[in-house]
Amino acid sequence: MEDQAVTLIIFGLLFFAGLAADRIGRRLRLPRVTLLLGCGLLIGHSGFGLLPDSITELYPVIAVVALSAVAVLLGSALSMSNLRQHGRVVVVVSLSIVIVSQVAVTTGLWAMGLPLTLAILLGALATATDPAATYDVIDQSGQDTGFTQTLKGLVAIDDTWGLFAFSLALLMIDLISGIGDGVDTLIIATQEVVGSIGLGIAIGIPGALLTGRLSDGEPLRIEALGLIFLTAGLSLMLELSYLIAGMTAGAVIVNLARHHTRAFHEIHNFEWPFMIIFFVLAGATLDPEALATLGMAGLGYSVLRVLGRIFGGWIGGMLAHAPATERPYYGAAMLPQAGVAIGMALVAAERFPEFAPSIMALAIGTTVGFELIGPIVAAATLTLQSRPRSGATPPDSH
Repeated sequence: MEDQAVTLIIFGLLFFAGLAADRIGRRLRLPRVTLLLGCGLLIGHSGFGLLPDSITELYPVIAVVALSAVAVLLGSALSMSNLRQHGRVVVVVSLSIVIVSQVAVTTGLWAMGLPLTLAILLGALATATDPAATYDVIDQSGQDTGFTQTLKGLVAIDDTWGLFAFSLALLMIDLISGIGDGVDTLIIATQEVVGSIGLGIAIGIPGALLTGRLSDGEPLRIEALGLIFLTAGLSLMLELSYLIAGMTAGAVIVNLARHHTRAFHEIHNFEWPFMIIFFVLAGATLDPEALATLGMAGLGYSVLRVLGRIFGGWIGGMLAHAPATERPYYGAAMLPQAGVAIGMALVAAERFPEFAPSIMALAIGTTVGFELIGPIVAAATLTLQSRPRSGATPPDSH
């Protein structure tokens, strides 16, 4: 009973911490994501150690639920009307950011003297993002412009391209070293993406037909919760990506359902409590001491990733004929990096144990930096991009 009481008290305090983060963030114009992550660092094992194991052990489940809700909401940005308006920009810019980030980090680290295999692996890690952090920055800003709609589409599919980039990196390493396992890795990645999209469609079609036919309030909220939990659970059971499946389900529903806006509004109503716990516990699991072990390789990786994403976004925006006022900001708004990068690092460390210490130290260390600083940069880009410019086309005019 005492453990249960402590757990409930801590959850209550965390919800109030989320409320405080929201208010402080609005006053100081800081992303509440960064504030919540910082709170987690302070109360987690790396700080004062105030969180019991019974709380931190819930992190995997909370993370899946929170990220699945974000994925469905990001999928809702992929409506046909939005895709007709921004689809070319979303596809071209997202591919450009992934490719330029991979090339910039790989060639830069190789030029710094790192082994080619390690440089290729770290280049692949640089393609991963944290869609939850970027999405929450957009949500907190209250902006609904052409730029934010495009940005939601970018973060929705970015990790899909990142997964393929990582698989291609493993294939390239295997070709260089004369090993054939890379082809199998690419096949597995393709099966995961295709299977996840198929699952999202299988859930999204009946969801589109049924969701929103009941009245507002509790019935609709239960439908939305059921959709998210079902998508996440089946994805885990089938070893698929709940991010891709959730995004696909959201895209199907937004394009087929007549009452889809009500359903997505309900997801907005309950996803923030999950996000509060998710970001605080994510902060509690970060290890800032890993930053001290990075050295020049970590600094080089960080600088090259930032440059790769900014120039990738600018080049992609130019190729896609995106508004000139938006091009410098796409990549900068997508700096946060979290769980997907750690997952890639774990796979790479298992495949290449000789590089495991370097890969894990750099992945964990830079994740700390990009998770704390990335949302601040993303918020700044939204502020800068929304400012009117004399003689320029308004950002939301396409």
